[in-house]
Amino acid sequence: MIANKTIIAITHGDINGIGYEVILKTLAEPRVYENFVPVIYGSSKAAGFYRKQFDIQSINLNIINTVEEAHAKKINIINCTDEEIRVEPGKATDEAGKVAFAALERATADMQKGLVDALVTAPINKKNIQSAEFKFPGHTEYFEQVFGEKNSSLMLLVNDVMRVAVVTGHIPVKNIATVITKELILEKLKILNQSLKQDFTVIRPRIAVLGLNPHAGDEGVIGDEEETIIKPALAEAQKEGLLCFGPYAADGFFGSGHFDKFDGILAMYHDQGLIPFKTVSMDNGVNYTAGLPIVRTSPAHGTAYDLAGQGVASEESFRQALFMAYDILQNRKLDLEIRSNPLKVEERKERGGRIA
Repeated sequence: MIANKTIIAITHGDINGIGYEVILKTLAEPRVYENFVPVIYGSSKAAGFYRKQFDIQSINLNIINTVEEAHAKKINIINCTDEEIRVEPGKATDEAGKVAFAALERATADMQKGLVDALVTAPINKKNIQSAEFKFPGHTEYFEQVFGEKNSSLMLLVNDVMRVAVVTGHIPVKNIATVITKELILEKLKILNQSLKQDFTVIRPRIAVLGLNPHAGDEGVIGDEEETIIKPALAEAQKEGLLCFGPYAADGFFGSGHFDKFDGILAMYHDQGLIPFKTVSMDNGVNYTAGLPIVRTSPAHGTAYDLAGQGVASEESFRQALFMAYDILQNRKLDLEIRSNPLKVEERKERGGRIA
């Protein structure tokens, strides 16, 4: 373990997508990792293939066997498979799914041992990664089982203008109305509120809650979930001191720009929150798994097979995911300091120290 150095693990995701392209483009600039040590969990062969494909001469990979061997000033890579692999850009293959999980499993194990401080995951193909070991609809659910418990995590999409969380994540649309309950909304509100304070240094978060039905149900005319589930959940949360408001009709809320008046937004389901988010922030948005004891981020895009191997994919979202992982680690340290000794922090503040 490198003393006094933050280690950020990076899983390579699907080797046939744009994962290695965005990873290598990001790390090609040494200033990106001045404050932390990057360790790629993946395949030196696949990384070498894309390094040559895109002629990224400034990248030199330090191949290591364990994270303890990582060099503080180099880009380190751990080979997570002993098998010869075939890189086929733009193709969804079983082999790509197998090595994607191998990297994820190895990095997760090192996270459990406390050998790495944060984890940034490149995109996976949610179908070809399925196996006896991985039976999840996505990264979020996998990390929730490993590091949390049922409903303890929250998918939170973050950019410069909004933070959007979802009550229900990767589930079929036909199941949404049956899954949403007052208790579930309340639980997700509490996770979002705590994350905004702990991870993003928002002292008194203001949270907007969206309705489920068109026009937020129009007072029961178009569905009654707002009246029977969402409003009671909001009332309970407000009693507990949360500053939450709504339910708002999603189309008008985003269309009017009302979102910029809130620190966080809680959508009822995946596309309700992610479509407007990705419309304004596909290239620089970050997916953060809130509510867990670990820090895990990822770019807000997928494998993008249609762009794979062409050298045209933007690395901005991945770069922001790396920066956010590091920033959240620092914010959590500050949060612990404040809670353990608030008088000391107040003294620093009075002397002009930078608190956030």
